[in-house]
Amino acid sequence: MGIDAHAVRFLLDARARGVPFDVTAMIGRQSLHVEAAVLRQTLQDGGLAVSADAAARLLTDADGFCEPLLRLLGAARVESLDLSPYQHATILHDMNNPLPEQYAQQFSLVIDGGSLEHVFNFPQAISNCMRSLRVGGYYMAITPTNNFMGHGFYQFSPELYYRVFSAENGFAVERMVIYEDHWPAEWYQVTDPETVKRRVILLNRYPTYLLILARKSAQLPVFATTPQQSDYSAWWQEAARDLSRPSIRRKASGDGGFSIAGVARRLAAPLANLAPAGLKHRYHHWRAGGDRFDPEVFKKVER
Repeated sequence: MGIDAHAVRFLLDARARGVPFDVTAMIGRQSLHVEAAVLRQTLQDGGLAVSADAAARLLTDADGFCEPLLRLLGAARVESLDLSPYQHATILHDMNNPLPEQYAQQFSLVIDGGSLEHVFNFPQAISNCMRSLRVGGYYMAITPTNNFMGHGFYQFSPELYYRVFSAENGFAVERMVIYEDHWPAEWYQVTDPETVKRRVILLNRYPTYLLILARKSAQLPVFATTPQQSDYSAWWQEAARDLSRPSIRRKASGDGGFSIAGVARRLAAPLANLAPAGLKHRYHHWRAGGDRFDPEVFKKVER
């Protein structure tokens, strides 16, 4: 768990957007993993000029944990939640279980800097975070997406966070960024799969992170309706409309109706799996949109 230079930049961007840091909770006590010179330059680029000595102290005060940085960004109170006391978290709790009611709507900002992928009961853990935010507060995550197999229980997709932080749950995603784990690295804004009406897929070689910023706009029951993947939801709705028509019902019941496009879709994936590795890779690359960062769904963020 830790805050690197990309995460510092994201925190500064959130501050510039008016995200309230006053009562901040970290999921896991986060430490700073950034060189002093890079930290100083990143802060300066984000509108916070600090001396070399001040930047160095941010890395050493609080034993290298990031409370001093969060206070610099405006936090008056910083809490940390963890199962174990080994890093001296202020709130000891297993996020696999419901958070006690005393923490409901208590925080202006909840930050997951790389913890929830290690929690088996992710739906409970993320709902704890959502319920602990006050209306007008924000959830922020720096979380693994591609090429992190074995790091934790999970690596997460953009689809998951767009469906979790939905209007039905009283939230909206205000920003989602993807980047590969090196410095410097290009940032790309990630489009909601529901908006482009197709899956947002990335095939790349490097460990890759998602940065998520979501705002709580209303206090609603979380997951009163179970989130569903957007492309399946669209297919189900279309099928329900089609099956209500008599001619379509006859085709569905086995009278021989079919479409060439439908047959092609059904055959493409199994045929690709029988192909040599190189052709298989090209097929999946084509399904992903051709380019590594397909510009239809990944919009480069200008610095």
